[in-house]
Amino acid sequence: METVATSLAEFEAEAARFALCLMPQRSTATLVTLTGNLGAGKTAYAKAVAKALGVAEVVTSPTFVLEKIYQLPQGRSFKRLVHIDAYRLEKGEELAPLGFDESMQDVGNLIVLEWPEKVASTLPEPTIKISIVPLPDNARQISYG
Repeated sequence: METVATSLAEFEAEAARFALCLMPQRSTATLVTLTGNLGAGKTAYAKAVAKALGVAEVVTSPTFVLEKIYQLPQGRSFKRLVHIDAYRLEKGEELAPLGFDESMQDVGNLIVLEWPEKVASTLPEPTIKISIVPLPDNARQISYG
């Protein structure tokens, strides 16, 4: 599926729609990967997902800390949102110190991972792959696969 958001408000609304349609997997965490060039909107998308899922705290890019974990309010489909930014990683094995394998074993986790191409060697098949491409006039093409 593919859609175009012509404004930040539309982009955030699309991310919220996506987040509220997600359901946990039966045997592993739900892994969503976000691909796109620098400035494409990967972190903005993750922030909008977090907001839609009820994260009350300020969501910032985990570029320097690599991972941020947010507890979700009771009554949500997921227990935690795990936001990972792999931009600074050089190989998939560098996910291990973050406890990635353990995070993947918990069906209550929604893992949103930016820059999956950096860690592709050890990444399981994502539940959903999202690609974000900037277009003229601050529009964004969002592709789901």
